[in-house]
Amino acid sequence: MVTRVIPVDPFDLVVFGGTGDLARRKILPALYRRFCAGQIPDEANIIGAARSEFDDAGYRAFVRDTILEFAPVTLCEDGAIDTFCDRVRYIKLDARGDEGWEALARIIHADRVRAFYFSVGPQLFADLAERLHRHGMASGETRIVVEKPFGHDLASARELNTMLARHFDETQIYRIDHYLGKETVQNLMAIRFANMLFEPLWNSQYVDHIQITVAESMGVAGREEFYDRAGAMRDMMQNHMMQLLCLIAMEPPAKFEPDAVRDEKLKVIRALDTVVLDDIVRGQYEAGEDKPGYLDDVGNSESTTESFVALKTGIGNWRWAGTPFYLRTGKRLRARTSEIAVVFKDAPHSIFGADAGRHANILTIVLQPNEGIELGVTIKEPGPGGMRLIDVPLDMSFAETLGPGAELVPDAYERLIMDVIRGNQTLFMRGDEVEAAWRWTDPIIAQWEEKGERPLPYESGSTGPEDALALMHRDGRRWREIRE
Repeated sequence: MVTRVIPVDPFDLVVFGGTGDLARRKILPALYRRFCAGQIPDEANIIGAARSEFDDAGYRAFVRDTILEFAPVTLCEDGAIDTFCDRVRYIKLDARGDEGWEALARIIHADRVRAFYFSVGPQLFADLAERLHRHGMASGETRIVVEKPFGHDLASARELNTMLARHFDETQIYRIDHYLGKETVQNLMAIRFANMLFEPLWNSQYVDHIQITVAESMGVAGREEFYDRAGAMRDMMQNHMMQLLCLIAMEPPAKFEPDAVRDEKLKVIRALDTVVLDDIVRGQYEAGEDKPGYLDDVGNSESTTESFVALKTGIGNWRWAGTPFYLRTGKRLRARTSEIAVVFKDAPHSIFGADAGRHANILTIVLQPNEGIELGVTIKEPGPGGMRLIDVPLDMSFAETLGPGAELVPDAYERLIMDVIRGNQTLFMRGDEVEAAWRWTDPIIAQWEEKGERPLPYESGSTGPEDALALMHRDGRRWREIRE
């Protein structure tokens, strides 16, 4: 495989929360991999900003340790870590005070792209935005990157949007969802809009239903406080899964441009059916497999926060009317896997008789752990004895198809950070899109709170509550197996 790397112009990137977990696990390793790929120019500056007591040398040692722990150094030349760290600086800074801001402003170049990554809690977004403006760093080629959660509900999301808009134009705000940076997610758009094979069939006339599954085998350890306030609905369904649903269901944009793509996603969210309680299942994992249950993990025996959600919805437009969309996500499930399955309808008439059984074509887009695309087709089973039909996959795993080049494919954060530097907002959420997602989510949560019932228990290592299976069984369908 030939990987084309297009260098970006010199830039300054400031990572607020530069000593935090996200910076260690994702942001700094992503920058290092792009440096090894030859995409980051020599003149670029990467600046960590936090309250920790570091000088430049101390922070470079921190970055070096981070890369050794989280980045695959086999892809880089000898000495690459030291060369990368030479581009790294550090500012001790107080997000809600005056310390460090003048020093930061002095080392930022006014004549180049300036990106500020808010790798901090949303309670600090307004403070950072205001101080960037006050110290003259909010104009021109300035971009800010904000992580989820972007709000806790519609009201708080609107408030955040309003606060950021006081100092930054919408074209400067990059609301990041790392799922949109995954190679397979972007391939979903290529599959739909670059292949005549699929687009004519991509509607309710030919698609029986669509399943979207994001399953995690881990519990909430390490995120206990945040997760118990948010739950699966706010943590996954409102953002990651909503974005996957939009990409699978949206109309072809006029052009592959940021606002054209985001306009079509927004139309999908606004057309979503209201979800009633009969079409949604909440769950909470119990102890099992020598692992503690959710209540033990969060240290709150009275918690009614869900760690699992499964729901059925629809899209009220001409393309999808009558086609159900089933979404599920949960912690401590059987395996870690994320996939989208487009299940096509049966042939209208089988010439092979009842003995041939029922068979369906299924297009599966696997997002993790092994990114790839699989199309199930029906063929004759080899051998004598009549026409016996079986389903076989046409499989394109990136690791197998691309060979050694698969490890060179940028991960989500690599791609998205470079898109920020280029000024490409296609894979980032717009403010009205975020608010529309909350407008759909809030009534669901309100129904739960009004009813006051605890989530249904499910065993760790299972596929979730039994009621989630019934959600599809009553429609004559079944969930796909959660597989590793």
